[in-house]
Amino acid sequence: MAPILPVVLPLQPRIRLAQGLWLLSWLLALAGALTLLCSGHLLVQLWHLGTFLAPSCRFPVLPHTALAAGAVALGTGLGGAGASRASLDAARYPPWRGVLGPLLVAGTAVGGGLLVFALGLALGLPLNLYQGLEEGLGTALAHYKDTEVPGHCHAKRLMDELQLKHHCCGRHSYKDWFGVQWVSNRYLDPSDPDVTDRIQSNVEGLYLIDGVPFSCCNPHSPRPCLQSRLSDPYAHPLFDPRQPNLNLWAQGCHEVLLDHLQGLSSTLGSMLAVTFLLQALVLLGLRYLHTALEGLGGVIDEEGETQGYLFPGGLKDMLKTWLQGGVAHKPAPEEALPEEAPPEEELPEA
Repeated sequence: MAPILPVVLPLQPRIRLAQGLWLLSWLLALAGALTLLCSGHLLVQLWHLGTFLAPSCRFPVLPHTALAAGAVALGTGLGGAGASRASLDAARYPPWRGVLGPLLVAGTAVGGGLLVFALGLALGLPLNLYQGLEEGLGTALAHYKDTEVPGHCHAKRLMDELQLKHHCCGRHSYKDWFGVQWVSNRYLDPSDPDVTDRIQSNVEGLYLIDGVPFSCCNPHSPRPCLQSRLSDPYAHPLFDPRQPNLNLWAQGCHEVLLDHLQGLSSTLGSMLAVTFLLQALVLLGLRYLHTALEGLGGVIDEEGETQGYLFPGGLKDMLKTWLQGGVAHKPAPEEALPEEAPPEEELPEA
C-alpha cells in the first residue's frame, strides 16, 4: 500500500528540517514551562479563594489538567530537541531510533489529548465559574457571624481578608450585608429592646441591620467611614444614599473575583493554544524526519533522495510500527526478490 502524504527529502532539506525541529522543540519546551507556570499560578489562586467557590464548581479541574498537559509538552519538547540534535550525527542517532516511535505515540495520544481537553475546559468552565462564585460567596456571607461554630470559625477572617485585599464589598454590592446577620450572637444583648425587636421582626430570627463590616471601608477615603444606618437618609446629613458611597468599596466581590479568575483562565487558554500548535508542528516534523532517516538506515548525510511520510499505508500499520519503535520496512531495489520467470512451454517431440 502506498504511503500517505509522502514528501521527497534530499540532503539539504533533511538537514534544514532537523535544524528547524531543534529550534521548534525548544520553543515547545518553553511554551510547556510557561503553561506550567500559568496553571500553577491559577492553582495557587484557587487554593486561596477555594472557600468562596461552591463545592459543585468544576473550575479547579482546569489548572490540574493544564499542569499535566504542560508537563507532557515540556517532555515532548526536550525529547524532540534531543532527537533532532542527534539526527545530525550518524554516531549519536542509533539510540534514538527506538525512542522516537514511543515518543511520537505518547506526544500525540497523551499530550495532544490533554491539550485538547484542557483547551475545552478553558473555553467552557468560566461559564460554570459564575454560578460557583454566586453560591460560594452567599455561603461565606451567611457564615460570617459563626466565629465559634466548628468548621466556620475562619469564615469572618477570610471574608475580611478578601474584601480588604480585592477592594470589594458584599457579593454584588454593600447592600448584600443588609440581608444577612453578620454580627455574632455573642455581641448581642438579649435584654436590649432594639435587639429583641429586630430578631422578632425577622421570620428566620436573624438580627439584620443596615450596616456593613469594617473590611468594606475604603482606607483612602477623605472622610470617616460610614458603616451603620446606611439606608437612613437622616442619620448622616452629608451622605446621600442615592449616590455612590465614597467610603465603601463600590464593587461586589463576585464581579472582582470573576474578572480575576477569568483573566487567569484566558491567559492559560492562550498558552495552551500556542503549546498545542507548537506540539503539532514538532510531532509532524519528527514523524517526517524519522521516516526519512529510516529509509537511509539512520544516516542523515547519506547522498541521494529519500521519502518521508505521515502514515506508512494505513492506520493499523502505523500503530503497529510505532509501537515496535520503527517504521514499515521497504526493501531497497537491490534487496527486492527477482520475479519468477514464467515456465517455459515444452516443445512437442518431433
